[in-house]
Amino acid sequence: MVEPSDNLEHRWTNLRAALMKQFGKKPDMNAILFLIGIQELGQGIFNFTKEQKQDLMHIATCKVFSISGYYELERLDEEGWPHYKAVKPIPFANLREQENMLKWHVLEYFDRLEQV
Repeated sequence: MVEPSDNLEHRWTNLRAALMKQFGKKPDMNAILFLIGIQELGQGIFNFTKEQKQDLMHIATCKVFSISGYYELERLDEEGWPHYKAVKPIPFANLREQENMLKWHVLEYFDRLEQV
């Protein structure tokens, strides 16, 4: 389980500041997940429907949790959208622990992008 720490919050603040510099707005978690979803879809930015936006955020959540082996990419559909399958259950956690776990995985995602 990811424990809350000053380092986590510091890294999170830095990520949000970097994204604000790039996009002109300080993104919340949903906006960051949306950006990751667009990145993972790899088809560029266009006018997404509300359902597609939700799907993009789901793709992002699965992608970041795949870092710890909770999900794995199963396939791409005929339109190129990734589909993940759950491999193991995410441990039960209270709301704060869930938020910190998601933050940690998002930060790992961006750290790994920078290493490519």
